[in-house]
Amino acid sequence: MSTDTPPPGPFHPSDGEPHRTEVRTSVFAGHSAHDEEGSTGVPLRRLLLALGDPVADVAAAPGGLDVQVDNVVILDPEDRAEVREGDLVLLIGARGAAARRLVRTLAEQGATAVAVKTGGHPQDEAPSSGGRAGRPRPGATDELQALRSEAREAGIALLAVRAEVRWDQLQAVCQSIVDDARLTAVEDLGESSGDLFSMAQTIAQLTGGLVSIEDAASRVLAYSSGAEVDELRRLSVLGRRGPESYLALLREWGVFAKLRAGEEVVRIEEHPDLGIRRRLAVGIHAGRQPLGAIWVQEGASPLAENAEEALLGAARTTALQMIRQRSQASAGLRLREDLLSSLLEGRIDAGALADTVEVHADRGALVVAFSLLEAPDGAGEERPDRPARELRRRRMIDLVSVHTAAYRRSALVTELGGRVYVLLPDLERGREGWRGVEQSVLALTRKTVAAARAALGARVQGAVGSLMERLADVPDSRAEADRVLDAMGRDLERHLDWEVATISDVRSRVLIGETLARLREDPSLRDPRVSRLIEYDRAGGADLVHSLLAYLEAFGDARAAAERLHIHPNTLRYRVRRAASVSGIDLGDPGERLFTQLQLLMEQQTP
Repeated sequence: MSTDTPPPGPFHPSDGEPHRTEVRTSVFAGHSAHDEEGSTGVPLRRLLLALGDPVADVAAAPGGLDVQVDNVVILDPEDRAEVREGDLVLLIGARGAAARRLVRTLAEQGATAVAVKTGGHPQDEAPSSGGRAGRPRPGATDELQALRSEAREAGIALLAVRAEVRWDQLQAVCQSIVDDARLTAVEDLGESSGDLFSMAQTIAQLTGGLVSIEDAASRVLAYSSGAEVDELRRLSVLGRRGPESYLALLREWGVFAKLRAGEEVVRIEEHPDLGIRRRLAVGIHAGRQPLGAIWVQEGASPLAENAEEALLGAARTTALQMIRQRSQASAGLRLREDLLSSLLEGRIDAGALADTVEVHADRGALVVAFSLLEAPDGAGEERPDRPARELRRRRMIDLVSVHTAAYRRSALVTELGGRVYVLLPDLERGREGWRGVEQSVLALTRKTVAAARAALGARVQGAVGSLMERLADVPDSRAEADRVLDAMGRDLERHLDWEVATISDVRSRVLIGETLARLREDPSLRDPRVSRLIEYDRAGGADLVHSLLAYLEAFGDARAAAERLHIHPNTLRYRVRRAASVSGIDLGDPGERLFTQLQLLMEQQTP
């Protein structure tokens, strides 16, 4: 098994920047990383993936992200800039023209990449109106733009490090990633299933047996170490799959049928004549979909008393690992997703994405957002378990990716906050202007939503953001798509047939919803008379609030409101008069009617 790079530890906020150049470190004691004969580093792409999303953003990558990082050093501007080819340089404390000169110097000396902080460090932030640090210091954005331009001209990658990350910890983690990659190359270790092997070993300790984890086709994905293996386990591990003769016996005994049927732990008794010792097995499922099975062979000692309980828990945990392993994207695709997420959240500019992915920053683009709706509690639908939800989420991403890639090869897909976002770049104005493009994207979104609904058996909604003429403005398109989805989600019961929309379709509902959110944030804006009516209605159950709201929404048309409520018009008129009497609201005043309706809507939408 290969030793995968461990995830980095937490990056704690710094109390100050270090004031000296850090010593180059390497796991090869007594040697610089560059002195090791035949040593290799790690592509910048892999290093960024190992660091994870919250640490650094790609600001520029003129040479792409497959450039090699051989060593990681911290450079103080007061020190002489001496780096080697392949270095990732963490540049501390340099600002303005001095930082730009250093970036060019480092590029000339062969450094692979330089990491900087620009205006994000707590010491560099201007206090907000509340007296707390929070706003970037003046000129920070311009400074990053200038550094990005310098890096592109010099041909060196530029990373923008988050404010709270400590330089010394970042250097240690990055160097460990490089060193671990070098160790893996030196030892020539093969690929493994990573966490599944660790899980197999853990299950073995809990059950006291010999464990193997298999997929739905009986292929061995991982196994625990140990002696006293029987013939079935020996052949399965050696061949990475159960021998067909043994699999036929298990099918004949009904073992596979039971494993596929549910979470029941299946017992297979010992068969010495066949070389099979006693076993326990349990199916691994995501909802009703079988993913595989865990097998536990008994050794010389009996299995632990709680082996079956431990096996059931292990199956549920392993289901998540198997889904993630099956659906894990390649490094390049994952980085494309990370870059798109950073752009949509406004953490990098369009140039950084265009440096890495083949898109044009000066052409039209828009964002489409998709939401997979879970059934609310009490809705009468069985809520899927966590593995099933994870599998359905991944299938949703894959389905959206397939449809949008067929529409445009350069489409990018990512997930943020449970929603799936698609960036459609490189859009060009046609004979009809942008209208033809927008109509074709709407058709694509409707087709994708219909396919997702059919494939996943769940409600799916799609929102198309406005088309932007520059890639740099796509965060605005994403924000607009979110506003549309929020408005659609607030009114599911009345608009179940509304699956795809643009801002023009739901503008009034968007504006009302956002206005109500503002009112909800400030209790001083509430009319105490409306609040009195709401409390009276809750205590007495007279249904005055619901009736009054229907009356106001019908512009005072008692017959239309009564028909909607399925009551007699005289009953509605009585309730409206009673509501006015209890609250003291003058329903003859247009202003009071308007604000009463807004506050009642706000209370209705409050969770």
